[in-house]
Amino acid sequence: MSDFTGRTIVLGVGGGIAAYKACEVARLFVKGGGAVRVAMTEAATRFVGPLTFQALTGAAPLTDVLDAAQDRTYGHLELGRAADLLVVAPATADLIARLRMGLANDAVTTVALACDCPVLLAPAMNTRMWANPAVRDNVAMLEKRGWHVVGPSSGALADGDIGPGRLADPEEIAAAAARLLGPRDLTGRKVVVTAGPTREPIDPVRFISNPSSGKMGFAVAKVAARRGARVVLVSGPVELHDPPKVKVVRVGTAEEMAAAVEEEANDLDLFVAAAAVSDYRPRDSVSQKKKKGDEDEALVLTRTPDILAGVGKRHSGRAGAPVIVGFAAETEGLLENAKKKLQAKKCDLVVANKVGRPGAGFSGDRNRVVLVGPGERANVEGTKEEVAEAILDWAVELLDSRRPR
Repeated sequence: MSDFTGRTIVLGVGGGIAAYKACEVARLFVKGGGAVRVAMTEAATRFVGPLTFQALTGAAPLTDVLDAAQDRTYGHLELGRAADLLVVAPATADLIARLRMGLANDAVTTVALACDCPVLLAPAMNTRMWANPAVRDNVAMLEKRGWHVVGPSSGALADGDIGPGRLADPEEIAAAAARLLGPRDLTGRKVVVTAGPTREPIDPVRFISNPSSGKMGFAVAKVAARRGARVVLVSGPVELHDPPKVKVVRVGTAEEMAAAVEEEANDLDLFVAAAAVSDYRPRDSVSQKKKKGDEDEALVLTRTPDILAGVGKRHSGRAGAPVIVGFAAETEGLLENAKKKLQAKKCDLVVANKVGRPGAGFSGDRNRVVLVGPGERANVEGTKEEVAEAILDWAVELLDSRRPR
C-alpha cells in the first residue's frame, strides 16, 4: 500500500463510465493516510453521486464553482492551494481537450488552473477515440507542459471494443501518484532557503539589484515542504506566489535578509542559499531623490553581509552541523569558481550554473547546473523543481549520515 501520510491529493473526476473506478482510487488514497478532496465535472455526477465521494473522503466534493454554498470561500482556489498532487481520473477525451486549452468551465478544469503542483492524468475512453490524432496531440501537449500520464491499459471496454482505452487499475494510479509525490525524508527537519534578489537603495526611487526571479529558491522550498520539512523561505522582491505549507519572510536588502536568516539559524538542519544577494550597496543612501546634474557622479560602494559565509562560519566544526548548500552563478571558470566557493564559504555542496546560456539562468522555468561537492560533481538538467529534487536528494543523504534520526 502506498503511503500518502501528510499529503493532500485532489482527485478530479471526469464524466465517463470509468468514473466508478475513481471511488476506489479515492479509497486507496485515504487508506494510505492522505487527505483527499474531490472535484467533479457535471457529467461525472451523472455516473457517480457526489455523496459517494463525500462518504469515502469525509469532505463534500466541489461540483459547481457557481454554487454559492460550495464556493463561498473560493473553494476552487482553496483546493488548488492545498493540493500536493492533482489526479484526474478518469480523464475523458473531452476533459483532456479542455485541460489542454486551459479552459475553466467546470470544477475540474478550474481547480486544474489553480493548482501549482504535479498533475497526474489517467485517460479513459473508447480505443478509437484514444487513437485519434487530436486526442494524442492534446495529451502530448499536456506532457510537454510537465504533466504526467498513467495508462490507459488495454482490454475489453464497456462498449464491447477491445484495445487500449481502459482506465489504469486504481492500484497502478495510486502507485504512480506515490512516485510523483516522492519521499517524506525531510519530515522533522527544518530547512531555511533564501531566494530572489536583494535591492540596495541609492535613494527612494533607485537601487542596485540583479535579474534573479527567485524561481529556483522557491522550487527548493516547495519541494522540501512536499518532502515533509518545516520550511522557512527568506525571499527578496519577486513576483511569485508563496509556496504552500511554507513560512515566507519577505525582505528587501541584504542586511534584512541576513537578519532574517540569523533569526532562523539556531535549529536548522539544512540551509540552501539560492538568493542572488547583492555583494555591494551604496555607502551613502539618501532619503530624498537625487536630482540629475550636468556632471558625472561617483557612487561609492561598500560590502553587504556575506550570508552564506556567515552561516558556514557559525556552524563550522560543530557536532551535527547543518548541511549547507550554496549557489554559484558564473560567466566563466564555472567549476574552478564553484570549488573555490565550496571551500571559502564552508559549504557541503555548491550548485553552479553558467548564466547567459540557453536553458539556464535567472528567469526560465528550467535549469542546467553542476552539483559540486568535495571530490565529486554531477550534471543535472530539468525543470527547476527537478533540479530542486536532485539537490535535496544529495543533501538528505549527507544529512542522514550527519544527524541520524
